[in-house]
Amino acid sequence: MRLLDTDVMIDLRREYPPALAWIAHLADEPGVPGFVMLELMEGCRNLREMRRLQRDVAPWNIVWPSTADLQRSLVTFPRGYLQHNLGLVDVLIAECAVGLGATLCTFNVRHFRAVPNLVTEQPYRRG
Repeated sequence: MRLLDTDVMIDLRREYPPALAWIAHLADEPGVPGFVMLELMEGCRNLREMRRLQRDVAPWNIVWPSTADLQRSLVTFPRGYLQHNLGLVDVLIAECAVGLGATLCTFNVRHFRAVPNLVTEQPYRRG
């Protein structure tokens, strides 16, 4: 299973050709952490953009971290924040992926190195 990070979702929403080509060739539809959706919503500047986002993301499979994932984030976050500048939302996204045994598709691999057992993938080439 793959989960998409915010940067990948932004590329897809902007119809970036390498992102569209990559996702078109996937055998299984990836999931999207709920916190990624919230980050996308945070980027909306007005009601029109919010409604468009909500319409566009309606078909996606939204996943949320479990209680165990949230508990792990309490251990992972302090070290990741201080040593790797890992953000609060990023740790929640990462621990959700760990809990599901999923690969997190992201280009933000530097910050995510702080999360034990997290598997990341840079899904396509950025130019």
